[in-house]
Amino acid sequence: MKSAVDRLILDEILPRTNPVPEIELLYRMMRDYPERGGKGMRPYICVTSCRAFGGSESDALLTAAGLELFQNWILIHDDIEDGSELRRGAPALHRKYDWTLALNTGDALHARMWQALLRNRERLGEARALDVMDEFARMINETTEGQQMELSWVVDKTWSLTPEDYFRMCTKKTSWYTVISPLRLGGLAAGAAPESLAPLVEAGTTLGVAFQIHDDVLNLSAGAKYGKQYADDLLEGKRTLILIRLLQVAKGEERQRVVEIFARSREERRAHLDELLGMIERYRVLAFASDQARSLLDRALATLKTVRWTGDAGAAARLEEIARYSVERDW
Repeated sequence: MKSAVDRLILDEILPRTNPVPEIELLYRMMRDYPERGGKGMRPYICVTSCRAFGGSESDALLTAAGLELFQNWILIHDDIEDGSELRRGAPALHRKYDWTLALNTGDALHARMWQALLRNRERLGEARALDVMDEFARMINETTEGQQMELSWVVDKTWSLTPEDYFRMCTKKTSWYTVISPLRLGGLAAGAAPESLAPLVEAGTTLGVAFQIHDDVLNLSAGAKYGKQYADDLLEGKRTLILIRLLQVAKGEERQRVVEIFARSREERRAHLDELLGMIERYRVLAFASDQARSLLDRALATLKTVRWTGDAGAAARLEEIARYSVERDW
């Protein structure tokens, strides 16, 4: 399935050549992240959900491609905003090229996403195609609101955060575009009534937060397979559950030391990584985060079992498999 989505994006949706050199470069940059590959989890959830609701892979293919395009353009913007250095094992786009060119490339991919979704009218009809586009609009709104929360915490040097604050941010930033909308979009592509998809919000919320917590853990434990720079979240100053928990359990001077290190620049912070990692290990913060992810996974699986799937039972079972994979993967 992922190969079918990749072919659709690279062979049909994204342009390849242009006689104007500057536009030729734009097209090459637009294809950069998609050609690097990736897990393809979101398109897989979308197509599998469609089958579980009685649709076919063909019904969901354009929508799944739209999700993959969304993932790629928002990653370009996210990498610029976070100052990330690596993406999928290679330099982030704004490190390979000027950041203004990378930003414009993200905008160009965004436009191609909507253009691809418009093609759903031919396969799904006007009503279903509009339902799909409405869900995309909701997904983008939720994701950018969550991103604003996370970025603001860093900009405003906010430290008085609780795990509940993190869960709220992750629900918006991660759960909607990683799980909730892919599940719902699959149902919409299959022709399910929007009101019948309500249980997917609860399941997708808990699974999406579990996915993000596990991703945060992998950033400090997965090594080269992870595809991003080791400990990048600490260098960026992201308020992950790991950091929030460390600030909750660290004592007196140690807590103040953590805040002091994060008040420094990214490059200055790099020199103190070992000190931070030592505290994280000593207070068993990674184990705490992993336990939280596992608990949320169990809740998501229980909710998925209550969904009234109307199609392929095997596809419904595969959704449970991908849920487990999202919190058990090692990259």
